[in-house]
Amino acid sequence: MSALLSVKDLSVSLGGKTLVDGISFDLAPGEVLSIVGESGSGKSMTAKALMGLLPPKANATGTAMFDGANLLAPDTKTPRGTGIGLIFQEPMTALTPVLTIGMQLTEALVSHELCSKDEARSRAIDMLDRVGIPVPATRMRQYPHELSGGMRQRVVIAMMMLLGPRVLIADEPTTALDVTVQAQILDLLKEIVSETQIGLILITHDMGVVAEMADHVLVMKAGKAEELGPVADLFALPVAAYTRDLLDAVPRIDAVSTRAEPETETLLSVRNITKTFQTRGALFKSGAAHRALDDVSLEVRRGETLALVGESGSGKTTLGRVIARLTAADAGQVLLEDTDLTCLAGRDLQARRRAVQMVFQDPYASLDPRQTVGRTIAEPMIIHDTLTKAERTQRVESLLGKVGLGADMARRYPHEFSGGQRQRIAIARAMAARPTLVIADEPTSALDVSIQARVLDLLEGLKQSEDLTMLFISHDLAVVRQIADRVAVMRNGRILELGPASALFAAPKHPYTRALIDVAPVPDPTRKRGKRPVLQGDYPTGPLKEVDAGHWVAG
Repeated sequence: MSALLSVKDLSVSLGGKTLVDGISFDLAPGEVLSIVGESGSGKSMTAKALMGLLPPKANATGTAMFDGANLLAPDTKTPRGTGIGLIFQEPMTALTPVLTIGMQLTEALVSHELCSKDEARSRAIDMLDRVGIPVPATRMRQYPHELSGGMRQRVVIAMMMLLGPRVLIADEPTTALDVTVQAQILDLLKEIVSETQIGLILITHDMGVVAEMADHVLVMKAGKAEELGPVADLFALPVAAYTRDLLDAVPRIDAVSTRAEPETETLLSVRNITKTFQTRGALFKSGAAHRALDDVSLEVRRGETLALVGESGSGKTTLGRVIARLTAADAGQVLLEDTDLTCLAGRDLQARRRAVQMVFQDPYASLDPRQTVGRTIAEPMIIHDTLTKAERTQRVESLLGKVGLGADMARRYPHEFSGGQRQRIAIARAMAARPTLVIADEPTSALDVSIQARVLDLLEGLKQSEDLTMLFISHDLAVVRQIADRVAVMRNGRILELGPASALFAAPKHPYTRALIDVAPVPDPTRKRGKRPVLQGDYPTGPLKEVDAGHWVAG
């Protein structure tokens, strides 16, 4: 079968530095080619070169033949949208916040003079329905912020498919999505490729997604191709040492854990926490009430890692913020060593707050861009300690060393670091207050697999050396399987199952937990599945009952 897209010796340079070096591949109709590699390997730069979206001073050489034309030639106009479509990693930044979904879907159809406004609207509604968005006519009048992350990603896919591209490039389309929404987006992309026989280039760092979706895999490192071949061969017998290292770093949900569950006293006791948010309605009117936490109770033992898992909107982050006193609960108690944090205020709260620190999902958003890294890490010491300036400087350098960064980096600013380095800085800042409990909220969700492995190892090492207890919030079940001693599964503000990680993953008791595990991608191409069920409808709720020693299930 002749190739839709044939790339030979693609190279990209900028400012005298080579970013992509001699990449070659072919993409056939109905084929999924996955490009994988660490951050900075040249994956996204390759896609931008094919789309003609390189920075003004960047230079691309080689050939990329599509419809008889070389896309890299200076005089070639890239057929964006109508020939090659691009799905960006973050749909919220790809969509215009001040325009309705309908206007953004129909704009390209009308500007390309493919149809009239009325026909464009009709096509857009049909496409929204096809990508699984309910009541599409109503959604046309809404704005991006009114949709969930999964729905926004579906809108971006619909926008591209309306133009009928023959090649679709998806750049990390499921990175920030929870496991159930990720499964729906992957199933949707597979359906589109099968039905339309377009070629799909899938850029991702999730090897489970690669095993689930790809026919061929291109592994990149530092702008060069390390390996290219069928997905089954790459997973079974990787040739390049870098590919083997990449696969070895992948956490697996089906791995056998050797973690010993600590049998210690209770450090944190959460009792009957309830939190309701009032949504905003029309002018001078309040919207509907949303129960984010519904009578939640759990205990965290000293020295353990308890993971909170569930879909977006399940209440995981809200519970973490309530424990850290960043969000006030409507009712209930948060007892830290017999002190109720919900009753504290002023200096009493400040004195106890140092014992509970958070590591947030997005380190760039949580670090002050105007402050040096050293000043940011030292800030908790200024608030809580009576150290001299020299002692603070020494402590900052020590913390940077513990998270694998040099002491000289204290003088730099957050924008001068990579995503993985910024997350290490955020961890160092949390450690600066000498906490007893660390709440890590999705600390690895945006990191590639090798950096993710290093951050997880770092957290595990600090937990031992600093005598920490950790509440780990994540939607990545494979990561949870690797790091957690116990797991609490949440949905709609309630805990449905709570038990040892080894028992919960090996033999889940609650039907929702079983469904959640079943939809998670596994990095094994021999276990490719068909379309997976959507997790909808009612699941058993109610008081938790102990079914085995330390294993509790709602129902």
